Amino acid sequence: MSFLGKVLFKDKGVEIRMNQTQPVFESVYREIFPFWDGISDTDRDYICQNTHAVAYPKGKNIHDGSECSGVIIVRSGSLRLYIMSDEGKDITLYRLHRGDLCMLSASCVLEAVTFDVFVDVEEDSECYVIGGPAFAAVSKRSPDIRIFALETAVSRFSDVMWVLQQILFMSMDRRLAIFLSDEAARTGSDTISMTHGQIARYMGSAREVVSRMLKYFANEGIVEVSRGDVKIIDKKRLRRLAL
Repeated sequence: MSFLGKVLFKDKGVEIRMNQTQPVFESVYREIFPFWDGISDTDRDYICQNTHAVAYPKGKNIHDGSECSGVIIVRSGSLRLYIMSDEGKDITLYRLHRGDLCMLSASCVLEAVTFDVFVDVEEDSECYVIGGPAFAAVSKRSPDIRIFALETAVSRFSDVMWVLQQILFMSMDRRLAIFLSDEAARTGSDTISMTHGQIARYMGSAREVVSRMLKYFANEGIVEVSRGDVKIIDKKRLRRLAL
């Protein structure tokens, strides 16, 4: 689907486009929102009128927990959600890719979520953003929307618990094997195009630890490591390590 509408505003690489494509929003929302056909025409129009098509550059922080940024739907690219300690150490909770929806950035809709979540742009990304106050206003009139918002947030907490389980209870070699296997399955490629620092950030570890473990994997003939790439050589051994 093309990213339509002329540029209305641009600042520091972020482009907000004029909404000239309400039928496009309608078709997208009918696919992803189970409540869509059950709400009034007025509420559907209101959500579409308060939707912007936004192009974000790689490296941009688009949510820091200080405000209700809105509901973000990823049309292309990749976003990273993470929490951060007072000392500045962060742990990746999960990543969002094409077709994924971010509800935790809409704190005014999910008032029960009291911790700060940060969202960074990992790749140049194109998103639809529904204004938080608009979505919250419509959700107050519709129990189905409130239920959808809560179910969407809760479904992501299983991802969060999986991250915590790995950090607290799994050895580093198993965690790295799981990460490489999952990333290869997601991208459909045996070559993981990431730096050691990126892998460490996604795993909630230190770059030095990841580098040492990748060197061990390479010495064992499981992967080949080059600048910015990790190529899986022995999938069977990698899967055994991940079990």
